[in-house]
Amino acid sequence: MQSDEIRISVRDLVKTFGSQTVLTGVNLDIRAGETVVIMGGSGCGKTTLLRLLIGSHTPTSGSISLLGKDISTLDAQQSDALKRQFGILFQSGALFQSMTIGENVALPLQEHTDLAPEIIDIQVKMKLELVGLRPHANKLPSQISGGMMKRAGLARAMAMDPKILFYDEPSAGLDPVTSAEIDQLILELTRSFGVTSVVVTHEMDSAFTIADRMVMLDGGRVLKVDTREAFDRIRKLSEADAALLSEDEQIVYQFLRGAANGPITRRRSADDYREDLLGIDSQGNDLASQRASAARF
Repeated sequence: MQSDEIRISVRDLVKTFGSQTVLTGVNLDIRAGETVVIMGGSGCGKTTLLRLLIGSHTPTSGSISLLGKDISTLDAQQSDALKRQFGILFQSGALFQSMTIGENVALPLQEHTDLAPEIIDIQVKMKLELVGLRPHANKLPSQISGGMMKRAGLARAMAMDPKILFYDEPSAGLDPVTSAEIDQLILELTRSFGVTSVVVTHEMDSAFTIADRMVMLDGGRVLKVDTREAFDRIRKLSEADAALLSEDEQIVYQFLRGAANGPITRRRSADDYREDLLGIDSQGNDLASQRASAARF
């Protein structure tokens, strides 16, 4: 159930790598108990935004607050305490291959709590039951399917009963049925535990299943933040009606529909020619220096 509590607040966020600006002027509030999907084309900045939210990158300017705390002002001990209040489901599951599924889920509890082993064992069984994997606790990651690894990663992300869950492409590489199972798990966890979920994805079926609100990024800026229903209305427009939209909303329309023609492809064709001819991008940045900067990160 959603509330008015703001668990994530992003203000005037800018991130650059060398001469390349990846995010510019991002503003976003995410409330308790809601699922927000962050989407956009390749290179739009969505993965960089996720890494900034979890503290893997430092903002060039602007601020990020999680659970009322500005993460840039925290010392190491305070930062560690805050990170225990959120969980992350990585795209690959990121399980330790030499440990069983149960041992993977137990690890955060062993590292960050003083719970007795028998209590940790109960907690592990409960989390694995949530994702339908309790009978598989003693298997190694190599002995289970890709979908099961995603579910095991989700159980580990839930181990510390976090207030926020971050998902990096949770449906990537999964068949449609398994992807739908992951979507339902995300919905059930959000509804049952009031978890705030932030999901980075380009899978539109998944996005429209799980989202309360959606964020569309393009070229490092936020084009649109709105409810799932508002995005769905744009997606269902006829081409004639879509032609009357603003340039930004036409970009949203093309992305949501996966259309071959539109402002995204027109811009890409123009940029590709400029880059090939002059060696600079559409903002006038030197591509050779950009690539050298990117190689350092």
